[in-house]
Amino acid sequence: MSKILILGATGSLGRHVTQQAVSANHEVSALVRTPSRLPAELREKVAVHQADLAKTPVSDLSTLFRNHEVVISTAGLVTEGQIFVDLMDRIVTGLESLPDQDRPVCWFMAGAALLDLDDGGRKGVDLPRVASTYWPHRANFDRIRQTTLDWRILCPGPMVEQPPLGLAQMRISLDRLPVQLPSFTRSLPGALVLPFFVQRVPEMIVSYADAAALMLSNLTPNGEMSRHRVGLALPVGMRGQKEQWAAQPNAA
Repeated sequence: MSKILILGATGSLGRHVTQQAVSANHEVSALVRTPSRLPAELREKVAVHQADLAKTPVSDLSTLFRNHEVVISTAGLVTEGQIFVDLMDRIVTGLESLPDQDRPVCWFMAGAALLDLDDGGRKGVDLPRVASTYWPHRANFDRIRQTTLDWRILCPGPMVEQPPLGLAQMRISLDRLPVQLPSFTRSLPGALVLPFFVQRVPEMIVSYADAAALMLSNLTPNGEMSRHRVGLALPVGMRGQKEQWAAQPNAA
């Protein structure tokens, strides 16, 4: 079992990560701004650290990180733009300041748009409409990959509150989309690739529970997912639904 620190434990994904980590008998700590937002049954089972990630001195964050084998960050929202980028920089800086032997395994969050669309290296964030909202994922990735941390970035599509399917049924990928675009899209300009990308997003609408399970199943230092972006999709033939996606088809 691992000593795990969860950032953003009161969020939709963070609560699932926290609950699953506790159920798996990990030694769990949670850094939260408002402890009362943690369900009472979880507050009794985790070490709660009250702090605002955006304001706590980086040196204090570093001290907290030092005492854990794994740090899982589900904090921040891509729609917050530069605020999200600045938050991620603070977290990464705190982790970088640790001696190599004290650095934990790190999981960060992004979205499917950060994954490569094909072997040419073009990403969803390179496409029109997508970049205007999801550019922080690229900025955060550029920051993270410059480090020597043992990092992994989970890149799901939209996530929903529904029962898990189980990882054995899911499609999991490293660095590329877990779904296939037609091969001819590689030669198309971004504006023409966008509809094909949009058509595939419902295949990547996954449950918070499955996303949490994927991270918690890959905590081994320098494991197969180390220093990779990780995609997650439903089994072939399945498509998910999310109300926000219908209203905002460039979400990913």
